[in-house]
Amino acid sequence: MLKTTGIQRLENAWDTKAANGMSESELLLYRSNLLGSDKRITNYGGGNTSAKVIETDPLTGEKTEVLWVKGSGGDVGSIRMDGFATLYMDKLRALKGKYRGVEFEDEMVGYLPHCTFNLNPRAASIDTPLHAYVPRRHVDHMHPDAIIAIAASKNSRDLTQEIFGDAIGWLPWKKPGYELGLWLEKYCLDHPDAKGVVLESHGLFTWADDARECYDLTLEIIQTAMDWFAQKTEGVAAFCGSVHDSLPADDRRDVAARLMPAIRGMVSGQQHMVGHFDESDAVLEFVNSRDLAPLAALGTSCPDHFLRTKICPLVVDFDPATPDIDATLAGLPAAIAAYRDGYAAYYERCKHPDSPAMRDPNAVVYLVPGVGMITFARDKATARISAEFYVNAINVMRGAHAVSEYCGLPEQEAFDIEYWLLEEAKLQRMPRPKSLAGRIAFVTGGAGGIGAATAERHLAEGACVVLADIDEAALADTSAVLSARYSSDVVRTVRMDVTDEAAIVAAYARAAVEFGGVDILVSNAGIASSAPIEETSLDLWNKNMSILSTGYFLVSREAFKVMKVQDMGGAIVFIASKNGLAASPNASAYCTAKASEIHLARCLALEGADHGIRVNVVNPDAVLRGSKIWSGDWLEQRASTYGKDKEGLEEHYRQRSMLKRSVLPEDIAEATYFLTSERSAKSTGNIINVDAGNVQAFTR
Repeated sequence: MLKTTGIQRLENAWDTKAANGMSESELLLYRSNLLGSDKRITNYGGGNTSAKVIETDPLTGEKTEVLWVKGSGGDVGSIRMDGFATLYMDKLRALKGKYRGVEFEDEMVGYLPHCTFNLNPRAASIDTPLHAYVPRRHVDHMHPDAIIAIAASKNSRDLTQEIFGDAIGWLPWKKPGYELGLWLEKYCLDHPDAKGVVLESHGLFTWADDARECYDLTLEIIQTAMDWFAQKTEGVAAFCGSVHDSLPADDRRDVAARLMPAIRGMVSGQQHMVGHFDESDAVLEFVNSRDLAPLAALGTSCPDHFLRTKICPLVVDFDPATPDIDATLAGLPAAIAAYRDGYAAYYERCKHPDSPAMRDPNAVVYLVPGVGMITFARDKATARISAEFYVNAINVMRGAHAVSEYCGLPEQEAFDIEYWLLEEAKLQRMPRPKSLAGRIAFVTGGAGGIGAATAERHLAEGACVVLADIDEAALADTSAVLSARYSSDVVRTVRMDVTDEAAIVAAYARAAVEFGGVDILVSNAGIASSAPIEETSLDLWNKNMSILSTGYFLVSREAFKVMKVQDMGGAIVFIASKNGLAASPNASAYCTAKASEIHLARCLALEGADHGIRVNVVNPDAVLRGSKIWSGDWLEQRASTYGKDKEGLEEHYRQRSMLKRSVLPEDIAEATYFLTSERSAKSTGNIINVDAGNVQAFTR
């Protein structure tokens, strides 16, 4: 992060021993990953790296020069070898003969596939000409905050000269593309001793003929800029000082938990959105500052920032000195509507005859004084990355504002990037969203067999999941497994006792802060007990009713509150039991509590219908594998009831079923997914038995 005080040092992480023996393409990968590992050097998905490598032509067997360059949509920090596009340099040079001028430069992208080396399927990015035509073997294009702060300053050219002298040149703003590639080539040819170029409102290019030298140079130039800013801004109040104080951390999250479901409901008209909350020091410094409103209105400068964060953020009307969250919530509909109107007007002012249709007009970034930043996007990773990009923009504004005058992209230039036909084509190539994309599921008993299987089924369909359970160790284990499979972005855990009202309220607040709200509740937490009626103590009776009836009431009540604030409908599924419909011997407390659960679901289906909240029930039977309720006395008690040993109980249940099949956690998860997805959009108040067939449990 670019700071106004103190000098930070970039770490030179090049390991000569590790790099020894690597090929030129492997050195490119190594360099790329090192550069992308530090967000002060470049942001996620931002920047580009390349190397010109001598390869053997698979057709002729002759040696030929090949450009290895980061492919379209990749990230240098996480890229692997298959993330690079490879193109014949002689064909890239031949492209110059096809160029018809700047009015036609976009058509040059269509020629890039004709330059592909070795049938590489990785699509080349729009920045390919900028790398191809630099007459050096290794090229880095990074987006460091310190450099973009220079590039986004009013006197950008003068600052570049002051800081770097003749070592680093400067080029005026030009949209990325073929013409800019030719500009960069001309600069290199005219200035053969230059080590790089600052591109106005864009970023940094550096080059060398050796991979290690290129890496060292990139770090050196960025560090020089960081040092210069640290010295120039020592003691300077960022953004002309603060006018607000941050709320305490717990209060900030409480405000975010109230705001996020409300905002989410208002901005999810075209698709369900997922939220992210950022209360980092950089964000709080900006949202509390005197110049928040005028700087936010200018928007971002770097194209990568802009594409992630939109034309500008929405500043939420909230005064942390006299916090009135109800008043803020009351004012949000008008503020969000005004933003949409402003965005539509911007579209109408700037559109071209062939511009794509207007996209979602809602803001991505919401700035709340004293609280932090909220972002909304189609999935959690995109919401988080959008927040990271706006933090980059904050750092850029801080630096530029301190030493010069910050300049955002001109409105028409911003529009031409946002609605660039090449960007539209990239969007159209994106895979179709999964069935639960943008949905947020809250699963109680989430660390057990049924809970974990249900969470995984929902994650596989694109949902974010909050796992709630009383068993912290099991929660950690389940979270680790699911996060490894589906990413840590989409899995959260919370220790929660379903009989603890305050803990439940806090758990939903966590879901709101982490993801923006809740769309799906799978109420699955449970226990099981077995005892003849005369041996059933009042404590045992109350424990069953407390967890299986009262607990389901409490978690559903809080889900209703969030879902109504969002006003987007919702789906609730109770994992009840065959025993709720068909009595079993020596289990009166359990069976009665499960019957109560089922009837509660019917009542809630009636209450939820007008709000689009569907409530249904899945009735399992005899799910032994992975279920925690079978790990205690219940297994021994049920085996005793049926005159079986523990090992024979599963076979007993299988044989007593009509279909003679075992019921697994994944079977319950599949039925639950059906009831939470749009596949059952017209079903509420229903029961699905997943018991391999039990005539006594047939619904009537």
